[in-house]
Amino acid sequence: MHRPAQRARIVLALLPFLAAACASEAPTADTNAAPGATFTLPNVAQKSFALHANPPEKTAAAPARPGIPPQRSVYYDLDHYDIKPEFRPAIEAHARYLRAHHDARITIQGNGDERGSREYNLALGQRRAEGVRHMMHVSGVAERQMEAVSFGEEKPKAPGHDEKSWAENRRSDLVYE
Repeated sequence: MHRPAQRARIVLALLPFLAAACASEAPTADTNAAPGATFTLPNVAQKSFALHANPPEKTAAAPARPGIPPQRSVYYDLDHYDIKPEFRPAIEAHARYLRAHHDARITIQGNGDERGSREYNLALGQRRAEGVRHMMHVSGVAERQMEAVSFGEEKPKAPGHDEKSWAENRRSDLVYE
């Protein structure tokens, strides 16, 4: 597994390539669209993306410590990164846990389904992870306790090529270290 400093170097080295690819392939949306509508990923070059050539073998399954809230995934609609109201209580429960356990650390892994380009899905996964991270930070969780990464379409939860599988793969997983 890469350490944060190694990740940062990898991200900085790959960022220009990712930004160029995203700029040429990201879908666009009407600027007057309602909140939550299909979106453009503006200023991609200004965002950092945590890329993993070989994703770590962490999963959102069994908690490593007692007391960690059981719901470990947040699901999204196609091409969206806004957090649905039904997932807010789970995120708030994780925030409470992290506030009470200052030594606990969490990695928020953003994921997408297989549709769209690899670059687009990496950017979308990062937005999803950052949205959860931001909500937890606003709830009082220290930045040092959280890391947001994107696996794009590279770490599917469901192997199928249908709407049910795609819905399972559009998610952010909360993984404790």
